[in-house]
Order: sequence, then C-alpha cells, then structure tokens
Amino acid sequence: MLIWGRRSKSIFVKFSASFLLVGLIPLLALSFFSVKTFSSYVERYTTSNLQQMVLYMSYNLNSAFNQYNEISKLMYTGRYEGFIDSYKQDQTTNVNELEQINTIPIDSYLKTVLFSDPYISSAVFVRQSDGKMYAQEKENRSLDNNSFPAAEWLKTMAPNPSEVAIFPTHSDSYFFRSSRKVFTIGRSLIDTSGKVTREPKVVGTLFLDIDTSMFEQFFRELSLGAKDELYLLDGEGKVYFSNQNLPAGSIVEALKRDSEMIELSEDIPFLNGKVIARIHRGSLFEQLLSARATVYIAILICALVMIVMGAWFSRRLAAPIRELIKQMTIVESGNLDTQLSVNTNDEMGRLAHGFNRMVERLQIYINEAYVAQIKQKQTELNALKSQIRPHYLYNTLEVIRMNAVDKEAGEVADMILALSNELKYVIDYGEDRVSIRSELEHLQNYFYIISVRFENRFELQLDIAQEVHLDWPILKLSLQPIVENAVQHGLRRKGKGTVGITMEQKDRMLAITIYDDGVGMSREDLARIFQTLEDPNAPSKNVGLKNVHERIRSTFGEEYGLSINSREHVGTSVTLLFPITD
Repeated sequence: MLIWGRRSKSIFVKFSASFLLVGLIPLLALSFFSVKTFSSYVERYTTSNLQQMVLYMSYNLNSAFNQYNEISKLMYTGRYEGFIDSYKQDQTTNVNELEQINTIPIDSYLKTVLFSDPYISSAVFVRQSDGKMYAQEKENRSLDNNSFPAAEWLKTMAPNPSEVAIFPTHSDSYFFRSSRKVFTIGRSLIDTSGKVTREPKVVGTLFLDIDTSMFEQFFRELSLGAKDELYLLDGEGKVYFSNQNLPAGSIVEALKRDSEMIELSEDIPFLNGKVIARIHRGSLFEQLLSARATVYIAILICALVMIVMGAWFSRRLAAPIRELIKQMTIVESGNLDTQLSVNTNDEMGRLAHGFNRMVERLQIYINEAYVAQIKQKQTELNALKSQIRPHYLYNTLEVIRMNAVDKEAGEVADMILALSNELKYVIDYGEDRVSIRSELEHLQNYFYIISVRFENRFELQLDIAQEVHLDWPILKLSLQPIVENAVQHGLRRKGKGTVGITMEQKDRMLAITIYDDGVGMSREDLARIFQTLEDPNAPSKNVGLKNVHERIRSTFGEEYGLSINSREHVGTSVTLLFPITD
C-alpha cells in the first residue's frame, strides 16, 4: 500500500492516467463513432448507387423495347428501301398476290429485319387471308406451323390491331431443336391505302422473337447474388423476366416486406410496368461487416500498444519535452532570445541543439526573407485562382445533370449532357483534324439542343454512302456552322423543316452536302455570297461560311472548299470537298 501510494503521487502515474482519460478514451470513442458513421455512409452510398443502377437499367430496358417497337414499324416506314412511303401502296395486293412487303419479297424482308439486331432470334409473318406463315431464323431452323401459337396471339391482338403486343418470356420450341428463352413482339400490318374503314384492314401480322439474353446484358451490371431477386413486370403484375424461375406470364402479387431485403424499383413506361430488384442486405454488406470487425480489432490492438508505449516513453520524454514545450511557448510569444541547455548527446540533445539553431535562423529569415516569401505566396495564390480549367465546368455540368436525372427530369439531363459534350469538343485544343464520327457526334449533340429549343420543329437526317469510312479525317467544326446557318437563315423563317446531310466519295475526294428545305435565297444574295467567298478581303455577314471555306483551303489546298446552291422558296444546299486520307 505504501509503495502504491508513492507511485500514485508520481508524475509517471499522473501522466499515464491523464493519457488514458484525455487521450485513449476519446480516441476509442471517436474511432467507434467514425466506424459507425462510415458504415452508415457506405450503406447509404451503396443503396443510392444501386438505385441509380436500377434507374439506368429501367431506362435502358425502356429504350430497348422502344427500339424493337420501331423495328416492327419498318413495315410502314420502309426505311430499308430508301424511304419508301408505304402508306401510298396497296399492301393487300403486295402481301396476298405478290407476297411482298414494301415491294420486296416477304422472306427477304424478314431476313433484313432478323439481322438488324443481334438479339432478334427469329421473325415470322402470318398472312391474314389464308394463315400462311413466312419464317426466318438465324440458325436456319425450320418452323413447326402446328406448334406456333399464331391463333392465340392473333386473338390477343384482335381488339387493338393497330397497337404493338408483347408476349412474355417463353420457349421458342416451335422451331425444331430449339429451346431458347425469348419474348415476342407482335405488330399487325394494316393496309392504309384506299378508303378509310371503321375496322382496320389487317393483311398480316409480324412476330419478332427477342432472345432474353438481351435482358441479361442489363441485369448483369447489378452483379446479383444467389439470394437476390429480380422481376420485370407489366402493369398487371405479369412476369416478363425473373431470376426466380417463375413461369412466364404468372402474376406476382405484392412482394412480402422483409427487413433482410432492400427493395428497389423503377417504372418501365413502355410496358406500363416496372423492374423490381430485391437485394439481400446481409450478402450486400458482408464485406463491410467483415471490414468493420477487422477495424474494431485493430483499434483495440492499437489502444493496447498506445498504453504500453505511452507508459514507456512517458518516463524518458516527459521532462525534456516539457522543457522544450516551455521554450517553444516563449518563442511563440515572439521572444527569440532564448536557448535550451544541451546536456546530452542523444536524440533529445540533438533536438535541443536543433531547436537552438532553429531560433537563430528564424531571426535571420524574418529579417531577410519573410516579406519576400509572403509576396511570393500571394503571387502563387493569385496564379492558382486564375487557373480555372475547363474540366471544372465539365464536372459542374455533370453534377447538375445527375441532379436532373435524380429528379427524373430526363430531357434537362440530356440537354446538359449534350451541352457538356459540346463544350468538351469545342474547348479541346487538340488536333485540328478529327474523324467524321467525332464531328457527327458533336453535330448530333448540337442538333439535339436545337430540336429541344425549338420544340422538335426541325429534323436532322443523315445519308452516308457505304464507301464512306467514318474514320476518315475532316476539318474540326466544319459541319456545325453550316447546319447552324441552315437552321437560323433557312428553317427558322419558315417555321419548321429538315436539315439533311449526305456523304459520298467522288474520285479521291469526300463530298459532304448539307441541304435544307427552308426559304432559300434569291439570285442576288447567292451571287453576293459567291463574291464574298472568292474575295478574302470582302466583308461578310456570313462569317461561318467564309471561315469554313478559308480553313479548308488553307489546310488542304485551293481545289477544296465549299460551294453553295439555292433556290428561293425551295431550299439551300452547301457542298464541302475534302481530300480522302487514311
């Protein structure tokens, strides 16, 4: 008891107790609080990321359904045949007598549609007049007409023949030796020629089988575990796709609430349904729990080490350090006329010697360099403030775009993304020559903003010849000024219209024609523009045209450049000639 009483009054015991109370306990509390806060943050962040992934997945799925819907409409648009106006044709005669759709054989048409998308596994057309079936399958398997559920599907589509129909996941066993899981899109071909009748005149129905691996490319991004659940449902709760092996078309009632599952869902407007992801909480945060336990153990070990090391160092360092702190406080108050006595040659002695040298040199630095250093730092700070890089603007736009996506303002988000891409493209001080693909991507971003701004009154059309390679280089920002002129001076005065771009190879030159169906120009205005382009010193209001023309000539030579044709009240076309270089 006497020995313990003496030790309790010693500086060592007091230092150790103070270390435990003032240092170790707050450290432990702060560590546990930090781990808990970090874990909570990681859980929220992970859940938010999953919600974003489900949102993107729903958007991609809806886009995919819309894409296949558009493919089914090709019977009406005839896009594969050079923009044929199929509504002017007698489809009844084409299908029943000529066995054609839009002037091409039905089998050829089905083969064209079949290879238009990698996930379309088969295409079947059922003629209405006699029920004859035309089929194309990527692996050339033959169709079993008796097992193909045409009657059932046609009955389902009969009440709304003009609407697209989607049939949930099923096996395509009606093709010999095939057992793929597919879902089917059906659309009726209605003869719109002749007089309008009360009941649509259906001449046939197109059925497209879509491989369900199309779903998997989207669902794979979620990295679902064995205990996770995923459902793709329509508005009536029918299953289109699920990783739970539910029968296709079965109805899923309200899913049972489970504290062990994180349920995330997003709407699929095309299906009037939703995609639901139920993530098992334990599996999702299993690594987090393991990491948290490891951190707790590490904290306890560190605490023990700190106690032992603190007790050991306190005996050797307490007195010299207190003296050093005392002298540092004197120096901090502004008194530099102080020195530490050096009694040993160990680290503490060298520390005391270094402290004395530091004080001496501080006096020199204050007199000689302090003011100059402050001015230098101020200059560096001003220079740093002026270095506002474009990526700061890009990152800010991306934050705004993500906020718009989170608020489900899709159009705003798309406009911000298009504007950000525009800025990146314009501000990039790289090569003056870019690929056709890059220039078209920039042009499409620009025209998307224009179309939204003017309420989709203007349309952009591209027609690129097969011999044209999108990797061919052209002059950067050579197309956008021409398109902008077409919109501002041609289409806006008309109110609506189309800007078209054609690309073709002429000899060893690339000819790009940009035309519009706007108000056009008079002969006098056209002659004045020709004179401006040929005279480099002539002033002009058409700065964009002249700038592009002179840039092309100065870069590639006098035989290249642009030419203009225009007729009043008809439209204007501008042709740009570039050399073809690999």
